[in-house]
Amino acid sequence: MRRILILLNKRAGTLLDRGADGLREALNGALGGAGRSLDIRILHPREMGHAIGKIAQNDHDTVIIGGGDGSVSAAAHALSNSEKTLGVLPFGTLNLLARDLNMPLDPDAAILALARATPRRIDLASLNGRLFHSISGLGFFSQMARAREEHRDLPGKILRLGAAAMRALTRTGRFSFDVEIEGKRRAIETYALMVTCNTFAGTGWRRETLDGGTLEIHFARDEGALAKMKAGADMLTGAWRDNDGIESLSAQRLRISAARHRAWVATDGELRREHMPLEYQIKPRALNVLAL
Repeated sequence: MRRILILLNKRAGTLLDRGADGLREALNGALGGAGRSLDIRILHPREMGHAIGKIAQNDHDTVIIGGGDGSVSAAAHALSNSEKTLGVLPFGTLNLLARDLNMPLDPDAAILALARATPRRIDLASLNGRLFHSISGLGFFSQMARAREEHRDLPGKILRLGAAAMRALTRTGRFSFDVEIEGKRRAIETYALMVTCNTFAGTGWRRETLDGGTLEIHFARDEGALAKMKAGADMLTGAWRDNDGIESLSAQRLRISAARHRAWVATDGELRREHMPLEYQIKPRALNVLAL
């Protein structure tokens, strides 16, 4: 790390709580000096997207993103298959990649952790050619992303997630999909379908490895209201391995088709309307990251 660009989302709750001046001081104290140059930019969310789109062309060797999974996902896409290194400050709600990189959730501890982190290469996955780092979901998951935005002003992360989950469950109906995995086709009916980059295991949304070279697809069978609520809770906590109503399959490449031409898909927390069919593929060791 010699030339470091740091992009911080000024609307992130962590930055609002900690204060911009305090974060600048902490970043300069932990990462400055020793021949390093720091370019710290505190940006509106609309400006974040524009700045992230240009990071592959600038002369920085390290880019640190202070934001949620969506901003980190956009940066991962921009820096993929390059020699630049991505660092993550967990300023979002779930912070999936940051957790798997062993970044502390406390902002000051995370800044100190980045100073001693080392580079490593990890897998990414792609959806219709766009890269992502953790999860992509339809049905319940797309409704969850929508409901999270509607409940953003509620106090406390647990309350926001719980209220969003209940709203998403009431809105979500059954969908019919054709899933093609390694050339084998299967028709499924589900209200929740999720594709993950590598394997999430146990509770707490953690992965055993970030370079396992595989996708997983998980889908919940609709078995009544109580079963649906239990499956939704298990998917939220990452405990779906022990739920008989949720089936999981592995692949390096898969295609999801439906009668509709487009579908709402939540990928790394960002809701987008995607063209069908949905083409997923694992991209081994596509990104250089700072990890503990």
